[in-house]
Order: sequence, then C-alpha cells, then structure tokens
Amino acid sequence: MGFADFLGNENILTALRGMLRAGRVPNALLFTGPRGVGKYTLARMFAQAANCERMTDDFCGACAPCRSIAQLADTQPLIERGLAERGESADAAAVERMPLLLQTHPDVCVIVPDPVRLRTPVARPVIRMGQLRAAQRAAYFRPAARRRVFILDGAETMRWDNANIFLKILEEPPETATLILLAPSPDLLLRTIQSRCLRFYFAPLPPEQVEEFLKRRAELRPAERRLVAQLSQGSIGTALVMDLEESQRLRRDVLRVIELGAAGRPVGKLFAMTAQLTKNEKTPFENILDLFYSLLTDLLELSCEPKNCVLRNPDLRQELEALSAKATLEWVGQATRRLDQLHGRLRRNVNRQLGLENVAVSLAGR
Repeated sequence: MGFADFLGNENILTALRGMLRAGRVPNALLFTGPRGVGKYTLARMFAQAANCERMTDDFCGACAPCRSIAQLADTQPLIERGLAERGESADAAAVERMPLLLQTHPDVCVIVPDPVRLRTPVARPVIRMGQLRAAQRAAYFRPAARRRVFILDGAETMRWDNANIFLKILEEPPETATLILLAPSPDLLLRTIQSRCLRFYFAPLPPEQVEEFLKRRAELRPAERRLVAQLSQGSIGTALVMDLEESQRLRRDVLRVIELGAAGRPVGKLFAMTAQLTKNEKTPFENILDLFYSLLTDLLELSCEPKNCVLRNPDLRQELEALSAKATLEWVGQATRRLDQLHGRLRRNVNRQLGLENVAVSLAGR
C-alpha cells in the first residue's frame, strides 16, 4: 500500500514525493489532463501521505489518518449521503447554506460539482459559492494531524465571478494547507488562479500499460482487453468502467451522424440521430463530443497516411476507410471547427440538442 500502487506519470509522483520529503509543500497545486488518468487518485494519495503517522514521503495505508482518508476513494456514496441530508426539495438558499462537502477526516475535504438533487440532478453540476466559502473558512483552521488538504474535483465548473472567492485563499495562503485543483485543461480556469498554482499535466498512459493493468483487474478475453486499452485512449478510469458492447453501439451511432453529414443527406435523418444522442443516452454529452473528435481524428489520419496510421477506433477501420474516400480534408476541418464552437458554448449552458443539430446541418450543407 502506498504510492507504488499508482500507475503512470512517474515524473509527477517523484516531484510530489520530493516535496513531502523536503517539507516544502506548495499551498496550491493544479492537476490537469484527460479524465480517468489518475488526477483525483493521486490527489487523495497525496493527502494521505501529507498526514500519515508513520511516513514522510509516502503513506502506510494502515494508520488512522490513512484509513480515514482512503474512504474518499469512492466519492459517490458520500455525495448521495450529503444530498440526502440536505433534502430532495432544497431551494437555492438551502443549497448555499448547506454546501456539499465530502469529508472522512477533519483535515481533508473534497469539493465536487454540486448536482443539487439526488433523484433529479441538474444537467450541469457546478461548484457553488457556498462550497467555496466553506473552504475559505476551513483553510485557516489548525490541522488535527499535519496538513489540511482541499481537493477541488471539477475546478473548471466554478463560475468566474465565484472563482474570485477562491482567489482570495490563493493570495493569502495558510502555511498548513494545500489546495489541489483538478481540471481537464488549465485554460478553463482564470489566469489569476493558474498563475498561483504549481501545475502538473497528467499524460495518457500507453495502451500497453493499460492492457497490462486490465489483466489484473478485468475479466476480458485478450482481444477484448486489447480493444478496451486502445479505446480508452490512455485513461485507466475509462478502461475500468467501459461496457465494450455499449461503446461499440454508441460509436457506430456517432459515426452514422458523421456519414450522413458527409453525404449531405436530408436533415430530417440527422435530427433524429442527434435527438437520440442528446436525449436518450446515459453517456454525458461531453463524452459524446469526445467520440465525435475521436472519429474525426481517425478520418484525418486515414486521409493523410492510410496505410500506417494507428486508429483510435480500430474496430471501425473498414467504415472509416470507406468514409475517408468521400470526406475531404476541408470538410473534416470544418466539422472540427464546428465542434470546437459547440464545446466552447457549453459553459454558457447552450441547448445541447440544438447545438448538435446546428453542427449536423452545417456539415450536411458543406
């Protein structure tokens, strides 16, 4: 038990252990990178190491602080408990008055985007003002163990006017507290916040490393294991929860939308497909956009180097090769730009179905 259980991004792990060993722990860290590459896991492990009773640059996993903090590994039960305590019909004032804070040890607090309700969560959870104010107050308390650690998972969901509350903590950081922000990209945060954090980028893992990991953790046949490792695009978290059959179905549906757009088919069929993708799927809309990007990247690769390219969707090679003969580089570039525009508008709560329909119409019209 300890940092040895962490997989990938060894350079980041080495740097964090060096800080702990030297006793020079920064007040603010920013972990960025794709979903599922271990940002939250390493932040939680860092909190354990910073408060372990037996070790200085690692954690034993057996002392009382280590065991308590380890309960943060699975946040969903803690989120459900917090929402149940607040009540299903909580109004806006109650949401701010009773902020959702995940805490199993007095010195470690995890802040996640607040879904507001348990049975009917909001479409796009965000980190709220009440959560940030609670962190601001608690950061200056004396730690019960060695160090207070606050983990903001989904830091990019902070509204920028509320983020100024968090900026005050970074401008006058307490000596005994560390704030760890987790976000897919640093550019999704205010520059004033970025500049006050020590940044670490978590790179995707090589497919071979993901496949080796799956040998120990998943009941998959070798061919399925290899495919999951390729489709996960270096994300251990994605690989562990992937339903291969469902993934294949969803990617084929997304590819069908791209095919209809490239063929300039009537928009009625496109609208039916985009409605299904936005309304009837359990997969988050952001993940569906990632599938569009993944398939378009494969088209681009096939257009430039059809024989030697390594596809992100190898099981769809035949369909992609047929489509690459019809779709021009200009069309693929246009499709990518339209998706970029839609992705940027998601922060402003644009209607997802209308946004995807707009992309589909523009592709069909070329």
